[in-house]
Amino acid sequence: MKIALNAVAFAPGQMGGVETYFRNLIRSLQQVDTVNDYYVICSRRYIESLAISNPHFTPLPSRYAKPSPLWYFRVALRDTVGFDILRPAMNRLKMDIVHHPFSFLNPMGLRSPSVLTFIDMQHEFFPEYFSPRTLQFRKAFYRPSAEKAAHIIAISEHAKTCLVSRYGITPDKISAIHIGYDPHYMVINDTPRLESLRAKYSLHKPFMYYPAATWPHKNHKRLLAALRIMKDRCRFDGQLVFSGIAMQENDAVLEEINRLGLQNDVVILGYLPHAELPYLYNLARLMVFPSLYEGFGIPLVEAMACGCPVACSNTTSIPEVVGDAAVTFDPGSAEEMAEKIWAIWNDDVLLCDLKTKGLGRAGQFSWENMARQTVQVYKKAAR
Repeated sequence: MKIALNAVAFAPGQMGGVETYFRNLIRSLQQVDTVNDYYVICSRRYIESLAISNPHFTPLPSRYAKPSPLWYFRVALRDTVGFDILRPAMNRLKMDIVHHPFSFLNPMGLRSPSVLTFIDMQHEFFPEYFSPRTLQFRKAFYRPSAEKAAHIIAISEHAKTCLVSRYGITPDKISAIHIGYDPHYMVINDTPRLESLRAKYSLHKPFMYYPAATWPHKNHKRLLAALRIMKDRCRFDGQLVFSGIAMQENDAVLEEINRLGLQNDVVILGYLPHAELPYLYNLARLMVFPSLYEGFGIPLVEAMACGCPVACSNTTSIPEVVGDAAVTFDPGSAEEMAEKIWAIWNDDVLLCDLKTKGLGRAGQFSWENMARQTVQVYKKAAR
């Protein structure tokens, strides 16, 4: 088969877990499929970063990627007269399958069958967290894309359930395929390197770690409220460490730290080099994940793979990912969050049990298995 991987909308550094998914899709398909021919459609500026080395994979630089002149022309034409100039350009490629990995068909109406990876529909549950423009885009493209795709890959059973209940998609058209984690997330015994990272970021106290961009649904402010409760009632003397891209809620998070008097208790590392993240998980006493909404939740698996105990929300896809390998709480309650985190923090036996269970649970997730199942979806959609 000739399969197009449509990454015209690929924007590194701005996509969070979606970028992780796409990069590992490319990497893993190259490892598991030596039969089909793939064509990676992407902006010329990003092609090299995708590390394409399999001779069955051909990069196709796109002139329609943002922020090219053709991108602006395409958007203007599409929004004014409803014609998408990318459609005939894609049709001329004569692919057997076009895989759209970012939750919407780009463009719709191709002659080739479309496989759609659907990440989440957070906007249906928390529309207030989106700008009017983003909300309008999602409402205009997400549901029609799901309806018109030949087959859908949902990254969790939760995402599949949402597609069925909210969009009325037939379950037979959806394959729930869990995503994985990079193999360099592991238990690390390199003490000098661990201590070097500890010194680099001045992490001299035991700490809990939250790796997440400051999007509103990541719930940083309620976690800060829980920290304040633990300090006031339990004399908590550890640190809370944040890492991740500064996004729309960042100023509000910084203001909340000051308002609650937590300047000496919270360490903000910002966006970290990818290679350092496993060391942070290994150094942390636990990873806390209070997110209000997740399509999957890759940091959960990364933490478990590193032997880092997990305390997390009991909502959306999160319980599906962690199973019995984490302690869960209501992310809407700072009181419950503080209670559960404090109980874990002070229980070495429970921490050890969570570490053991987490390592076993992480072994169930693999990018290679995801890639193999994805190839099966291509076969199904091409029939």
